Amino acid sequence: MGKKLQILKRRLFNILFWSVVSAAFIGPGTVTTVTKAGAYYHYDLMWSVIFSIFAALLLQEASARITIYSGMNLGQAISRYFEGKKSRLLVLILVVGAIILGSAAYETGNIIGAVEGLHFVFQKVPKSYFVIGIGLFAFLSFSLRSVRLIAQFMGAFVILMGIAFFTTAFFVKPDVSAMLKGIFIPTIPNVAGAGLLILGIIGTTVVPYDIFLGSGIIDKSQTIKDARFGLSVAIILGGVITMAIMTVGSAITEGWSQKAINNMEFSFDLIKNILYLNSFIGDLAVYIFGFGMFAAGFTSAITAPLASAITARSVFGFYDKRWAPKSLYYYLITVGILLTGMTFGLLQVKPIPAIIAAQAFNGLILPFISIFLIIVINDPDVMKEKVNNWFLNILMIFVVWLTTVIGLLNLTKAMARTLKFYLPDPDRVFLILSIISGIISLYVFLHIIKIRKRGKDLTQKKIDQGESD
Repeated sequence: MGKKLQILKRRLFNILFWSVVSAAFIGPGTVTTVTKAGAYYHYDLMWSVIFSIFAALLLQEASARITIYSGMNLGQAISRYFEGKKSRLLVLILVVGAIILGSAAYETGNIIGAVEGLHFVFQKVPKSYFVIGIGLFAFLSFSLRSVRLIAQFMGAFVILMGIAFFTTAFFVKPDVSAMLKGIFIPTIPNVAGAGLLILGIIGTTVVPYDIFLGSGIIDKSQTIKDARFGLSVAIILGGVITMAIMTVGSAITEGWSQKAINNMEFSFDLIKNILYLNSFIGDLAVYIFGFGMFAAGFTSAITAPLASAITARSVFGFYDKRWAPKSLYYYLITVGILLTGMTFGLLQVKPIPAIIAAQAFNGLILPFISIFLIIVINDPDVMKEKVNNWFLNILMIFVVWLTTVIGLLNLTKAMARTLKFYLPDPDRVFLILSIISGIISLYVFLHIIKIRKRGKDLTQKKIDQGESD
């Protein structure tokens, strides 16, 4: 009995630890995007949440496997992979720069989202007070004695956030049969922009800095079995929370005509008003959803700076004491990003140029990370006999294609906003980017075959040399 209790306790802490991954991707952006998807299309896009979770789990598991079997986290592996190549410094700067710039830009959204959640409940309190309070609590969390403790603290917050969104979803009386249909029967509404919203749902779940965060905080002594269990439960929990948020979004426009939905101006005020009217507990539903929104923003406000510091440390100075947790460089990055978000939060100004630049950088880094993962996990020099099987390779190639589409889409949108031109028909843009991504994915697949063949040739050569000796 004592042994079973010990195993249960270990697994519980393992789930709490890996829930930091869910805390990172369920932020105000996810809440807004998924709520909007529910409001415009009800449960039709529920399947895209399922796919998003599958893609996130596939990449996070690959990243964890590389760390456990090679002894290197993702940043170290990138640094080593490009060692001796002329492009090494440029690639490392691109990786770290994209993560840090993206985190700094979106930190504003995290803090403002958390403030909006609190404002659902405490409407008479000035928002500036909330910004300062959230900033102070986030700073104090960076002072916890270990990254693992921060991860477990975030895990507990994810559970509270899940309870909040589950409760709100229950109170708005969801249509269970329509929900199940949306999960098991994939459909793309025949409306311009629906395809882009699907990519938006996937893009808010499969995020580059989250992959670095998971790889950077993993205990290298952890078994792959424990890592898979913790990751699976934590990410699936995040997916269920996301589906609960979509359920709330669906309730916002329940019974509306399609014309009214198309003319709707989506806003937090709309969410508050409809929640009050469409749930049987009125203000309480608004308060519970507000707490969930606060939790989503607050956890992401902590994980974004943390992921940036971990990425920079793993790439530039993993064994350098100046980059260790609580060191000068570590605090410069975490506190710098936090202060950036707080400053724009106090001004209630969205840093549009920075967000556009972050989209452009992240548009490059997301497919790059996906491609790097599948290349490294097939490299016998790194993985030894633990290289990917072909079934997982096919699945990862599909994810590479998808993340490349998302990346190119983010770049295209950023360029359109910067140069102030309108994109043509969204569905046509999606088709063109899909073809380009398919060509890139085919090239990656052929490169994998080449790497594995080279590994086999080297192994055979060593065997031949051993026999001749």
